[in-house]
Amino acid sequence: QVQLVESGGGLVQPGGSLRLSCAASPTYLSLHTMGWYRQTPGKRRELVATITRIGNTAYADAVKGRATVSGDNAKNTVYLQMNSLKPDDTAVYYCYALRYTDSGGTDYWGQGTQVTVSA
Repeated sequence: QVQLVESGGGLVQPGGSLRLSCAASPTYLSLHTMGWYRQTPGKRRELVATITRIGNTAYADAVKGRATVSGDNAKNTVYLQMNSLKPDDTAVYYCYALRYTDSGGTDYWGQGTQVTVSA
């Protein structure tokens, strides 16, 4: 079982920056992919950015050029740096992890952290 704990959300002014962190435990588990999704009321959860264990990244069009996802394999930790924040970035941000075993792939989710972009 993988536990994901997020930190770094909060209130940010438009144009500001934030950094989200997510630590997966236990750290000895090998995770194929980690990343971030976000969700606003009444909408489906959507991809923000992901990174694989070998460093391949993917970004939603809405955040390209403003977001950077990075990871630390030794710590099973993923980070999301977002700059030039807009009110449309307001959402609950969920940490995501994908782990493969002999049984196949399993998705794991954090509890979510609120990010509010407002003056």
